[in-house]
Amino acid sequence: MRPYYADEHVTLWLGDCREVVPALGIRVDLIVADPPYGETRLPWDQWPVGWVEVLAGAADSLWCFGSMRALLVRSPEFAGWQLSQDVVWEKQSGSGFATDRFRRVHEHATHWYRGRWGDIHHETPRAPSGLPGRGKVSRSRDSTPHMGGIGSGVWIDDGERLQRSVIRVRNMQGRAVHPTEKPAGILAPLISYGCPPGGTVLDPFAGSGSTLVTAGSMGRRAIGVETSERYCEIIASRLEQGVLLCP
Repeated sequence: MRPYYADEHVTLWLGDCREVVPALGIRVDLIVADPPYGETRLPWDQWPVGWVEVLAGAADSLWCFGSMRALLVRSPEFAGWQLSQDVVWEKQSGSGFATDRFRRVHEHATHWYRGRWGDIHHETPRAPSGLPGRGKVSRSRDSTPHMGGIGSGVWIDDGERLQRSVIRVRNMQGRAVHPTEKPAGILAPLISYGCPPGGTVLDPFAGSGSTLVTAGSMGRRAIGVETSERYCEIIASRLEQGVLLCP
């Protein structure tokens, strides 16, 4: 097999991830997946049945984008995985497929893992708090019993807080080259959390290549698989231009 594109940071393969990934026999630190949700009648919006099971041999840590409905319907496919958390991506605007429901302006990214939690890389990103008090030393009060002692002790304000589980990032409206393209602003925290510097990220539904580009810009290696040659051409063009990639 020959990759569609390769450089020192990124390798891109043309094909179905359910066939390509097992053939490569790879192991990576993290999978970041944005599969078709299967919620519309659009020809391309078909959930790839079986992909979770097939890719289980490639990694023990997985971020998967999806609507809550799509993820609940497909939950049996995540057998053998444990859910650690969900992150909500809040957009400035959203889709309105139905007028009898709230207008959806968010998507979920769920993190799944296999094996022992202690063996999984997980480092929560920190973000500027935007609050006064940097450098202030505080002694926390004893927490209430239901908190199990969390929060007690001395704490020095470094001006940052743990990344919030609801992340507001503008979507790619008016700029996207792929119908479900994700911005770097939502991809970067997920990659930072689940993949150590110098590690490798796998995107089995590469689309426009945003995950590959973002991972490269963060000092990670990236492997992408995409079924459409049209989008493989777009990804290769982005990568050849060195867009956002580390030197």
